[in-house]
Amino acid sequence: MVRSINLLVVLTSLALVTAACTGEEAAAPGAATPTAAAPATPSSPAPQKTVATAPPEPNAKKQAALNQQLIAAAGKNDLRRARALIDQGADVNAKDSTVQSAYLISTSEGYLELLNLTLGHGADVDSKDSFNGTGLIRAADRGHADIAGRLIQADVKINHINNLGWTALHEAIILGNGSRRYVDTVLVLVAGGADLRLRSQRDHISPLEHATSKGHTEIAEVLRSALEAEKQSKQVANRHMLAAAERGDATAAALALGAGANLEARDERGRTPLLLAATADRLAVARLLVHMGANPDALDDQHDTPWLVTGVTGSVDMVEVLLPARPDLRIRNRFGGTSLIPASEGGHVGYVRRVVRTDVGVDHVNNLGWTALLEVVILGDGSRRYQQIVTILLDAGADPRIADRQGVTALQHAEQRGQREIARILRNA
Repeated sequence: MVRSINLLVVLTSLALVTAACTGEEAAAPGAATPTAAAPATPSSPAPQKTVATAPPEPNAKKQAALNQQLIAAAGKNDLRRARALIDQGADVNAKDSTVQSAYLISTSEGYLELLNLTLGHGADVDSKDSFNGTGLIRAADRGHADIAGRLIQADVKINHINNLGWTALHEAIILGNGSRRYVDTVLVLVAGGADLRLRSQRDHISPLEHATSKGHTEIAEVLRSALEAEKQSKQVANRHMLAAAERGDATAAALALGAGANLEARDERGRTPLLLAATADRLAVARLLVHMGANPDALDDQHDTPWLVTGVTGSVDMVEVLLPARPDLRIRNRFGGTSLIPASEGGHVGYVRRVVRTDVGVDHVNNLGWTALLEVVILGDGSRRYQQIVTILLDAGADPRIADRQGVTALQHAEQRGQREIARILRNA
């Protein structure tokens, strides 16, 4: 018995010595024997195994929150907030439980700048609302001709039918009230190539029949003229477009566009349809052309643009038509002046009052060395309207100390010309 115990002690001791030499722990009697590992070399550590990691998944809750905040900002037409949220990753196409998205809201509410923002960040013009309607149908429903035109430029499907069986043209007529905004919307749709013969699906009534039954006389006349018009080649359409712009026939202009006329067609003097319309103060045609994307900065052979000629005509209404087209207010006419200078010379009080609220430079100096303030004194007659313009320019920050090339200031010119009231205003500036 003693001998057996001693033998067990010897065997155990040998096992401990062996374990110490190999770096293994001695296994307890009856335990499973672990797999032997290769001994590590102190001077060359074993390389660490690289485990491939998948890219982090987007935070769904954060994305959903951003999207909801963007939809809320869109509802308020809060452009600053909407831009910030889009920069953070908000999706302009994401919809809420009512099937509204920032993009769709912009189309129904008539928020043109918001629409442009969403289009610039991937808005899907084929996106549908809860009625399976496009943004174009929503815009037509509300009479937003500018939105309709912008969407047509973005290649929206103009003849899409919603689940009420209506196209955008149907909605503009059936749900509209026949007012100017709806007439303009119908003109845009005609110019964009809408199918004027397509009947509403549930009652099989044509757009013209709808307009007639609702007493929308002007819309009915537009549709009737369009349906009776002969087909035009593009060359003929361009000629008709230029003539329509000059005489102010918005229906003829829409038909020409629908036939493929070029928005930037030129006459023998290099004038575009929009320039002709602005020169003759043809507001309906100008609205249509702007809605369809006409260029407000197109120069003719006399270095006039649609915007610049408004300074000569003094039309405040045309200013309001052209401003949404974002004209370049820095472009100069052949005399080196902005639109504000000829307007001041011409005594266009309302125009000056409106334009000084834009980013136009009130102290711009033309090729003659005159500012608007100098021109109103030198070329004006000192009457009440010119006195008003002097006051408006000064209130807008015009500098009365700027002199002409001979070193003569506006005050000195006024004194020399006997314009006493204007001189008084300038002395008190």
